Amino acid sequence: MRTKANNELIGFVFLGACFLLFSFHKEIKLSESFFSDSLLTFNVIFISILLEALPFVLLGVMIAGMIQIFVSEEQISRLIPRNKFLAIIMSCLIGALFPACECGIVPIVRRLVGKGMPLFAGVGFLLTGPLINPIVIFSTYMAFGEDLKMALLRMGVGLVIAIVITAFISVLFKKNQLKLSKDSFHTEAQIHVKQPLVIRLRSMVEHGIDEFFDMGKFLIIGAFLAAFVQTFISTRSILDLGDGLIGSTIVMMGLAYLLSLCSEADAFIAASFEHLFSKTSLLGFLIYGPMLDLKNTMMLMSVFKLRFVIILTILITGTVLAVLLLIHPLI
Repeated sequence: MRTKANNELIGFVFLGACFLLFSFHKEIKLSESFFSDSLLTFNVIFISILLEALPFVLLGVMIAGMIQIFVSEEQISRLIPRNKFLAIIMSCLIGALFPACECGIVPIVRRLVGKGMPLFAGVGFLLTGPLINPIVIFSTYMAFGEDLKMALLRMGVGLVIAIVITAFISVLFKKNQLKLSKDSFHTEAQIHVKQPLVIRLRSMVEHGIDEFFDMGKFLIIGAFLAAFVQTFISTRSILDLGDGLIGSTIVMMGLAYLLSLCSEADAFIAASFEHLFSKTSLLGFLIYGPMLDLKNTMMLMSVFKLRFVIILTILITGTVLAVLLLIHPLI
């Protein structure tokens, strides 16, 4: 209990410091101090990443709190078909209906899996939620000059890749792979079953707050690393590594991972590379980033066992690259 309290206190202080930095950074004339231009740039990028991700994380943790208090294991079991193939398809399609970014979807998936959703179904939800929800598809359509083909390719190819990865997970893992056991979620939820609505709503908010501080510190670490990469590593030097179809696709996937852009805005960055790379490479950027990036890797490692995160990373990377190369002649 003391360790948990200490972790929550550290997370609260860390988040509080970041909010204070954002609140007062305009009044503090850093350009006149001893800070270099690169550190000022780092500060701007770091805060931008946080501001981009925090609304979706807040939405995610409140949905997670709602799931914890109001959704039972029986309701979740009825939602997922017993046929494994149908369950894989259903989980990927349901994920597409949620306008959540790759960070905001993590606490939702943790709660769903903790409440009894099969791990593979949670992964399907995790992969498609940030990738092919309506907001992302519309932003892709606008970013590429109202090019419907690019938006449909992102949605269709992304859905196929998510289904393939989910199928692999269903074969490789039979247990939920959470760091917290399913029993802890079940026991906690049972306490609130017969309580009045007002108390249950209060508990939902409390769960959301706890989840926010639990997830928030890992979001900050990921945002810090992403801002460091964007500030001190030249994008041009990364792009110069891309040679040929395979090389350029790998480079764009790596760039998506390092930049850790919100999936609702990444299409505008991808469109700026349209004159340099093929559509296949651009799709690598658009599909890989929402599935896996630097900041949500930190959050996944806080929720799931390390072995599972490593295998999931390998599966996502290999499947995205293989499918894109396979369909390249058709694009």
